[in-house]
Amino acid sequence: MAESVISLQGLEISFGEKKVLQGVDLEVKKGETMAVIGPSGTGKSTILRALIGLLEPTGGSVFIEGQDVSHLSEEEWNGIRKHVGMVFQYSALFDFLDVGENVAFGLRQHFSLPEDEVRKKVDDLLADVGMLDAKSMYPVELSGGMKKRVSLARALAFGPRIVLYDEPTAGLDPIRTMNISRLIRKTQQKHKVTSILVTHDMESVYTAADRVALLNDGKIVAIGTPEEFRNSDNPLIRGFITGEEITGATEAFR
Repeated sequence: MAESVISLQGLEISFGEKKVLQGVDLEVKKGETMAVIGPSGTGKSTILRALIGLLEPTGGSVFIEGQDVSHLSEEEWNGIRKHVGMVFQYSALFDFLDVGENVAFGLRQHFSLPEDEVRKKVDDLLADVGMLDAKSMYPVELSGGMKKRVSLARALAFGPRIVLYDEPTAGLDPIRTMNISRLIRKTQQKHKVTSILVTHDMESVYTAADRVALLNDGKIVAIGTPEEFRNSDNPLIRGFITGEEITGATEAFR
């Protein structure tokens, strides 16, 4: 059995009196893409923030590649982040830099590489995501889908072992959504990364994910393959997929 690269064990995160995550247990195996789905406001993006050190658990533990990262210092987290790429919901590109320099930014900040090596790496990454011809363009000139592609190239620049996606298809039309979903799958296959994909889009799940976890009321209530979710009779799963109101909890399947 493949080793767990990400392990959440009873993860709890609260903001004052509000408990957002209430004992999340989740194992993500080496090389797999785990989709995390669920209603808005249930804490999906909160999980990602805990995995890059932006939120400290109020209970439970977070393990990355076997290391307990639950209470690291900022300096220690900076070492972890060199192995974790993040694709943000709104791309988070620097408006004052062109596409090539956006992708090169982290390389220049954190690594002492020869300029010709930086340029080659940037060109290779942009070619991978189909954006090499846009290298000299600025974010304001890009469509939403193009920005997502550049964001992915930037996330891969470090050569991360883990990539986290926060709603990477949000705001895109069905064709661009499918293109990004296929790109996520291609990235997994080419770069052998382990990923968590937070999304509301089930077509993206069916295309890009190996397994799916449903988060509801601050807990993981169901885990399975995309096909198991597609064919499930679990009311919680069916309610999310079809958009029907969830009226009560059921026994989760594992």
